[in-house]
Amino acid sequence: MAYKTILTIITDTEIADSALEPAITLASREDAHLDILCLGVDRTQTGYYYAGTNAFIQQETLHKAQEDATAIETAVKGRMGREGIAWASEAAVAQIAGLSHLVAQRARFSDLVVMPRPYGEGRGIEDEAATEAVLFDGHAPLLIVPEGADTAVIGQKIVIAWNQSHEAMAAIKQAMPLMQAAELVNIAIVDPPKHGSDRSDPGGALSQMLSRHGVKAEISVLAKTMPRISDVLQRHVQDIEADMMIMGAYGHSRFREAILGGATRDMLEKTGVPVLMAH
Repeated sequence: MAYKTILTIITDTEIADSALEPAITLASREDAHLDILCLGVDRTQTGYYYAGTNAFIQQETLHKAQEDATAIETAVKGRMGREGIAWASEAAVAQIAGLSHLVAQRARFSDLVVMPRPYGEGRGIEDEAATEAVLFDGHAPLLIVPEGADTAVIGQKIVIAWNQSHEAMAAIKQAMPLMQAAELVNIAIVDPPKHGSDRSDPGGALSQMLSRHGVKAEISVLAKTMPRISDVLQRHVQDIEADMMIMGAYGHSRFREAILGGATRDMLEKTGVPVLMAH
């Protein structure tokens, strides 16, 4: 398996704050085709305004979204004109209600989707919606790249957040090309269950599977010494100076994570290194 089609989605005319640069780096390294979706978003909701204003406001907001999409694509073409990789851009417009379907259709035919962190300053509801559309409806692996991350060295030392879940295994299999090229892969297990199937050798079966794919892996069993598992994992990433993490996404429902919190949302909000996720 290799990444031959990489997709990135840009929703802001300030493309410097997008994941375009990391996507270019990865596409060049993987000899992949880079697809760039330049997305203008109409953030209004149908039926929100009082009678008599809907049609006028919708026309204005759609027009603004079309202008945004065109401006984003113009900026993208100016940037990509300096690159020697294979690439294509597409300008599209979506309302919030229809954004998931549009994003999922593009993600479905991609080997990897690269996006910026969906939470934080300058991020909007459309970024969270696009992130979830890639994972749940597009069924594509998603690489979240925080602003300022050094993507030139991404994937040299990788941490796997392993909890035996289906989501974690899906992310691991989707990340195989990156792990095979890594100098070291660290399997991090936080408080393994005492009565789990691999209680005598936590992570042993996974390490064996990876070794058969040519992946150099080691295992770290970590105590939950902090309130959140995501905090333990992030501290571990810093301690071993890893530059990337692999983890399953949304083992609990999105609603539960939005209200009560969870490892996925915590990681998306705070990570300082790129995170590859799959559901």
